[in-house]
Amino acid sequence: MLTLDRDGDVYVLTLGDTENRFHPDWLAEAQEHLDVIETAEGPRALVTTGAGKFFSNGLDLDWLGQNGDKFLGYLIEVHHLLQRVLALPVPTIAAVQGHAFAGGGMLALAHDFRVMRADRGYFCLPEVDINIPFSRGMSALIQGRLSKKTAHEAMTTGRRYGGTDALAAGIVDAVAHEDDVLSAAIEMARPLAGKAGPTLGTIKARMYAEALAALRDREAPLD
Repeated sequence: MLTLDRDGDVYVLTLGDTENRFHPDWLAEAQEHLDVIETAEGPRALVTTGAGKFFSNGLDLDWLGQNGDKFLGYLIEVHHLLQRVLALPVPTIAAVQGHAFAGGGMLALAHDFRVMRADRGYFCLPEVDINIPFSRGMSALIQGRLSKKTAHEAMTTGRRYGGTDALAAGIVDAVAHEDDVLSAAIEMARPLAGKAGPTLGTIKARMYAEALAALRDREAPLD
């Protein structure tokens, strides 16, 4: 269950305290919370985090195993979440307090900035090891947010990056002790809250036009 709280001008979206996989109901709830943030008035920023061992483990493979005939529609909804966060007209920070794997890692990358726990937890894009190719939209998102060298390594090797390695590779912008990840992300977001609005949304839309177009493609989401 996701929760949305507010600390001054900073909204804190908590993804849950399990593996926070993208079940269809979870995706719908996430969109409802983003609606609240996007339509609010005045200065505001978003910090997204998890509770416990996982930030997010991405796609709900158990649900997909029982609903394979719904895969394309499901992928479109996952893409919708990623593009929504990428283009959100408010400053966004991912407070990665635990594992961010596969789609969970992509969700973190869709945020403007990332703070990661320094001592435990991994960022990993394991698709090459689980034989699930990246969709065109996912590939464009990853390559739009990481350097070519880091994107190549992360996507083709499935490397697990701890916090300090992720910082060195440019995957995250800061690391913090376990107890300080969320507060560090909130303090990073607070001075940016005044930048929320249509201009910021336009800047993001133009900056990531290729990734957003691919993620919004409902006709051929697997291409």
